[in-house]
Amino acid sequence: MTASPIKIQLLINGQSEIVSVPPMKRLLDVLREDLHLTGTKEGCGEGECGSCSVRMNGRLVNSCLVPVLQAQGAHIQTVEGLAIDAELHPLQKAFLECGGAQCGICTPGMLMAATCLLEHNPHPSLEEIREGLAGNLCRCTGFVKIFEAVTRAAAMQSSSVAKGHP
Repeated sequence: MTASPIKIQLLINGQSEIVSVPPMKRLLDVLREDLHLTGTKEGCGEGECGSCSVRMNGRLVNSCLVPVLQAQGAHIQTVEGLAIDAELHPLQKAFLECGGAQCGICTPGMLMAATCLLEHNPHPSLEEIREGLAGNLCRCTGFVKIFEAVTRAAAMQSSSVAKGHP
């Protein structure tokens, strides 16, 4: 039996949203079905692949494992929230330049995990990149292009900061 819908307030990519949904509906489904933010993908539905990764209050979470009630009042960032004013995030640019995205199922989760990694470690080694993306699976690229993209994005961000840009 499904619980009656309740109002849940979320801050999604900087915008306040109120949804009326069953409290145990997965955050992934609320994002995709109710808020039409389809960038976040479902890969396994079991929290094993990382395709559905989003940031909740700054922490990387698998949105397929989070009941929306648990996200009440939370700040959620999805892959749609990476670009600012139609300007791609350095990670998004690097994924395009390096061929880090192929079928696209893992890409949003990889981007979100890499964003967290680079925020905490702006100059990661290859081993640190591997560790930072360890919760995300890709069946297309063999990870080499993804690791190259994260390395390039780190260099792009360092260059931007050196030039006085945030």
